[in-house]
Amino acid sequence: MPRSAFAAKAPAPSSVDWPSFLARHDLVWDRMPKAWDEGPFLGNGMMGAMLYYDENAGAIRIDLGRSDVQDHRTPLRSTGYDRARLPIGHFLLRTDGRITGRTAMRLKLHDAMLTGTVQTDRGIVAIRAYVHADDMVLVVQFNASGGERNARWEWVGEEAISPRQKWGIDRKEPKRVDPNYRRNPKGARARDGKEELWLQPLLSGGGTATAWRQEGGKLIASVMHDFPGDGAREQALDAVRRSAADASLERRHMRWWHDYYPASFLSIPDTQVESFYWIQMYKLASATRGDRAYVDNQGPWLQPTAWPYATWNLNVQLIYWPMIASNRMHLAGSLIRTIHDNQQQLIDNVELQYRSDSASFGRSAGTVLESPVKPPVAGTDVKLVDGLTSGGGGNPPEMGNLPWALHDIWLVWRHSMDDAILKNTLFPVLRRTTNYYRHFLTPGKDGRLHLPPTYSPEYGSAPDLNYDLALLQWSCAALIDAAERLGIDDPLIPEWRRIRDELADYPKDASGYMIGAGLPLKSSHRHYSHMLMIYPLYLVNRDQRGARALIERSLAHWQSMPAMLRGYSSTGASSISAALGKGDDAIAYLKSLFDEYLRPNTFYKESGPVIETPLSGAQSIHDMLLQSWGGVIRPLPAVPSTWQECVFTDMSAQGGFLVSARRQAGQTAWIRVESRAGEPFVIEIDIAQPVAVVDGQSRPLERAGAQQWRCHLAKGETILIYPSGAMPDMKIVPVQAGVMNSFGLNANSRVRQQRDMSL
Repeated sequence: MPRSAFAAKAPAPSSVDWPSFLARHDLVWDRMPKAWDEGPFLGNGMMGAMLYYDENAGAIRIDLGRSDVQDHRTPLRSTGYDRARLPIGHFLLRTDGRITGRTAMRLKLHDAMLTGTVQTDRGIVAIRAYVHADDMVLVVQFNASGGERNARWEWVGEEAISPRQKWGIDRKEPKRVDPNYRRNPKGARARDGKEELWLQPLLSGGGTATAWRQEGGKLIASVMHDFPGDGAREQALDAVRRSAADASLERRHMRWWHDYYPASFLSIPDTQVESFYWIQMYKLASATRGDRAYVDNQGPWLQPTAWPYATWNLNVQLIYWPMIASNRMHLAGSLIRTIHDNQQQLIDNVELQYRSDSASFGRSAGTVLESPVKPPVAGTDVKLVDGLTSGGGGNPPEMGNLPWALHDIWLVWRHSMDDAILKNTLFPVLRRTTNYYRHFLTPGKDGRLHLPPTYSPEYGSAPDLNYDLALLQWSCAALIDAAERLGIDDPLIPEWRRIRDELADYPKDASGYMIGAGLPLKSSHRHYSHMLMIYPLYLVNRDQRGARALIERSLAHWQSMPAMLRGYSSTGASSISAALGKGDDAIAYLKSLFDEYLRPNTFYKESGPVIETPLSGAQSIHDMLLQSWGGVIRPLPAVPSTWQECVFTDMSAQGGFLVSARRQAGQTAWIRVESRAGEPFVIEIDIAQPVAVVDGQSRPLERAGAQQWRCHLAKGETILIYPSGAMPDMKIVPVQAGVMNSFGLNANSRVRQQRDMSL
């Protein structure tokens, strides 16, 4: 039993020097980046910019993007053409001399600011750039010296064509060319006083306006989009003019970012992995905000791609995970708001006969989630479908996409315990997605409930897909708990219980989990959607008798066929290994992402850019340091053996808890947990004789299982747990750094030739 403790002092406040700590993770360039995936990136959750050298133009280039700039064509025939994100344009830095390639640039994470110099054979141009944290403007200050005093920025408007259409044309891929595609009207230049404009109307109405002002060594540019109205021009002009007159512009920008980072903290002895992590925290807030567009496959940094939309059978779900445990859940408001505000569209996506009680969407969608689906048909033959096709064209639908997205929202609710999320969004939409499944459940001769053939993402169709069974099983349990929490006497509660108890078992064979009934995993498959019951749902977990061996077989079999594995196959395997408590395997899988897939600026691409994979790598790091499933907080559950020292503070756990912990000399030194909601407190720790102190007073712990303890912890109380003996040093300081600034292009960065991942 745990011993009593003497009253102890409150933990010392954080002594992290944030400017100094984040400086060791800044991206640094000592040579010129020559592609979007090598250069610095800026953003404010809606508007984005990327800088690199354009070899064809012979100039520094800044690409502008905005997450809600898309087409709105009706009727919707294909998301890739009718709801595609659209290019806007870019600035070129025109110099009198030839750019030599010598540069000294630094993306300062703490300030979200790019600084540096570009050298030509005639002089030097110093650059200081940021996309304002709050306001929709790009600001570039530049100071030219020597023979470059005439340096200037030149705007190049780009055609507002579906990137998928252009991809197919440029690469001669007929399957990605719509022969009936109609081009948007051409964009046009204009001037209004000191401001220049690029105005891009759309066939469907509305349009995009880019406005900029260039004077006194400063470029200010704004991009606005309006549909179906025509207000983008005035909005862009207003943003530029207000920013030009705002003396506090840069100060307000930096204040936002300085307030953002301390929401949580972590430091580990592998400085390259630590740098990667903090760049992802920067990327998250650059990609979205709670009141701005949700993150699709590119975020605000659109580049040439065949996937100019959001993919909802894995990509979006992975993007939002790291916002939650990092205690940056306010960013995930963009996902919650998008689902909430488009509930009628989710209903309209299903066929008319199901709209009274159901909702769904397909694989891809634009900003308002229009993505019609066909119902599954009983008796469809089991088949393996080649590669990247989904429901449609005679294939059964992907039914699990919306429930999986709702699991992300469920995680936000569980970590925040904000019942408004549960009441207004999660419960009503999850009720409808579960009803949609109910329409197609049939009893079998075995007395179990079975699903007709549906589509397992990127693999094939079969009845009783593990993708759907796992999500339906989770959905029923979540609805039962939600109804109880909200005090709703829902007439469907008995039905949810029946489905939970009678649903078919997960199909499996000697190698582990199958894709579905009659369809084994027999060829390489980059998705792990057939294993969602393991991760992230934890319906099958290491606490259950016999489950560990099954999880290990399933993971090993999936990874044994590498041909189609991709970056998120590495991060998925890392998180599954962490769920098993295998920290060394978890870090090995994560490092394979670094070795084979990661680009110099931590972006990722296959045929085109997709943003989810590096972000899911940040979640893999979370999973090594903190898990909270099954009603149990699990600090330091899968720490790699090489991480003898590590520390994190204020990471979020289910139940509304903030968790901090430190590992020293390979042992847990202390754990601190703050209750923000007064939920039941159970914790799993590796401390043999734990001492517990709550707000300076001894608090007894009651054993709840192997290495698990419980105690009452009221809302607002903080518990400190440590090994019996002397009170530990609670000072929060980073782990000693190794090689720093390992991203960008510099002597410390590791740049490899990326393997061909074209699809």
